[in-house]
Amino acid sequence: MNAREGGCEQEAAAAKAGISTRSSRRIERGEHQPGKARQRWRSRPDPLEAVWESELEPLLRREPKLKPMTLLLYLQRKHPGEYSRSILRTLQRRVQQWRAQHGPAKEVMFPQEHRPGEQGLSDYTQLKPVKVTIGGEAFAHLLYHYRLAYSGWQYVEIVEGGESFISLSECLQNALHECGGVPKAHRTDSLSAAYRNLGGRAEKDLSFSYQKLCEHYRMRPSRNNRGQGHENGSIESPHGHFKQRLRQALLLRGSTDFDSKADYQACIAEVVASLNQSCEAEFGIEREFLGALPTHRHPDCEVLSVKVTRNSTISVCCILYTVPSRLIGQRLTIHLHHDRLVGFVGLQPVVELKRLHVPKEAPSRRGRQLDYRHVIDSLRSKPRALLNCQWREQLLPSEDYRRLWGQFLEQFGSDTACRLMVASLYIAAKQDKQQAVLEYLESQFAAQSLTLSGLQQQFGQTQSSPHPLEVHQHSLFDYDQLICHDSIQSPHPADPTAIAQIPAPAPHAQTVELPGATG
Repeated sequence: MNAREGGCEQEAAAAKAGISTRSSRRIERGEHQPGKARQRWRSRPDPLEAVWESELEPLLRREPKLKPMTLLLYLQRKHPGEYSRSILRTLQRRVQQWRAQHGPAKEVMFPQEHRPGEQGLSDYTQLKPVKVTIGGEAFAHLLYHYRLAYSGWQYVEIVEGGESFISLSECLQNALHECGGVPKAHRTDSLSAAYRNLGGRAEKDLSFSYQKLCEHYRMRPSRNNRGQGHENGSIESPHGHFKQRLRQALLLRGSTDFDSKADYQACIAEVVASLNQSCEAEFGIEREFLGALPTHRHPDCEVLSVKVTRNSTISVCCILYTVPSRLIGQRLTIHLHHDRLVGFVGLQPVVELKRLHVPKEAPSRRGRQLDYRHVIDSLRSKPRALLNCQWREQLLPSEDYRRLWGQFLEQFGSDTACRLMVASLYIAAKQDKQQAVLEYLESQFAAQSLTLSGLQQQFGQTQSSPHPLEVHQHSLFDYDQLICHDSIQSPHPADPTAIAQIPAPAPHAQTVELPGATG
């Protein structure tokens, strides 16, 4: 009012008074209604007055974690019919006020200051509840997540087979080379891949392999206290942000099925790249403080030595694998990665196989990873070996081929079924037409016109036949000389008339006996 009396406009006077223009007009007109004072007295009797100080408060002092619903059930059990559920809200407010005044001290979260180049963090996470498939088949995997604490730069990679040191070593080194430098410290939770978890101090509980990895990159290993996941908040919280972005990207894509693992990894890389764009300036600063990468990588695989059996197989970690039959009898040096096996003869890589991981819920740790392409040349030469082969179900490349095999046995018998299936697998292996061969077999079998010759003609395969033998008859003249002991003028072998003129042996000619023969 003083501002208005001093000549200020309505808006200016209201602004000086800290009220709205509308309120200032009501004040001038005398229509302003001041707000009512907050009522600070009870409007109805306290339903807990008889039991709060005598029963409920002593229970809370003895055990502060008791919940209001538990206290209500206690009252209903001790005082039947006196306390209904309608007092629950009153009881919740009373417990809340008591805890604010007399409750125990709560854990305090202290904000941390992160310095550039000081700390990198690693952890594994699962993409729940999304079900990712590769080629229509469920893809069991984890996601390795690496993050720099100062800038928030991230790296994510697909991991098969669980939290192993092999996967930690390979993925961590990939992340370090991707960001172009090494932080001073590397932090994880109590990963069994890095720590033995025997209850000792972190620096004494390191596994030997993880210790050597950190020494190679000159990083100081550290971990949070067991059960205190918030101590790794710089990686735990970004888990949720990244997975939310990835779920949205999959929804936008319209499908969670990928043609290959590489396509899925490319989708993840796009999401990570968009997240890293928001911290590009901070990462530029932190990159200057990262340590230099060593000249070579630390070994990121387990090295084994196995011999290829006569069955063209090797056994690695209780899993049976087939290898190309040309390697039978060779001793291979196997580099075992988390998702693949690479076999070497000397320093030369000769075979690479996808690693099989047996699920934890499986009744046995043993398994088979067999490829018909490795043994198809031998199988073609003896097709009936397929009939009673112990690996037949694993050699057939899909469930559709196994179904066709059963139909062939019923329709054609064992011999024809073996020749037909082996010929189909041979064409599929040599021409890389597994799906095309399957479609042809299904259509021709349904039309009851499937034959071996028709299959070979369809895919340009002809039944190999042996080369005709050229037999040259040698001259029989020497045998005639053995029979005829008379001295005969030898005719020229090229003169057929001369051979016809050889006289027959005389009836009284002496019989020629073989050495040791009886008379």
